[in-house]
Amino acid sequence: MADERSAVGERKGINVALWVIQVLLALLFLFAGSMKFIIPIEVMTKQVALPGAFLRFIGAAEILGAIGLILPGLLRIRTALTPLAASGLLVIVIGATVLMLRTSGVTQAISPFVTALLSAFVAYGRWRLVPLRDRR
Repeated sequence: MADERSAVGERKGINVALWVIQVLLALLFLFAGSMKFIIPIEVMTKQVALPGAFLRFIGAAEILGAIGLILPGLLRIRTALTPLAASGLLVIVIGATVLMLRTSGVTQAISPFVTALLSAFVAYGRWRLVPLRDRR
């Protein structure tokens, strides 16, 4: 019985940690994606040698991913979308990490690498550790 309570408490703790990370990642990606629509394309392409349309596409994917991290769990509808959103964002930040490594060095790549680790944790956590459940 004590083991059962311990397991339930551990799952609650992981669930809380996942929610905190999901909210922080959602805020980060919502900000990053919005900035890709606010900043003029000419300015963005001077900073990063990527086509402007591709940067806008990444911005849209970041905004949709941020929404996908939060809304399915809050509404308890299509909760399987949360780990998918985290996985999609993981692909984006892996690309950002590689780009930073190639252009700016290791120190600039640390931030997207940590973001990738957090996204991977959310994806795995919501698939295997503490999956969200749809309303029934």
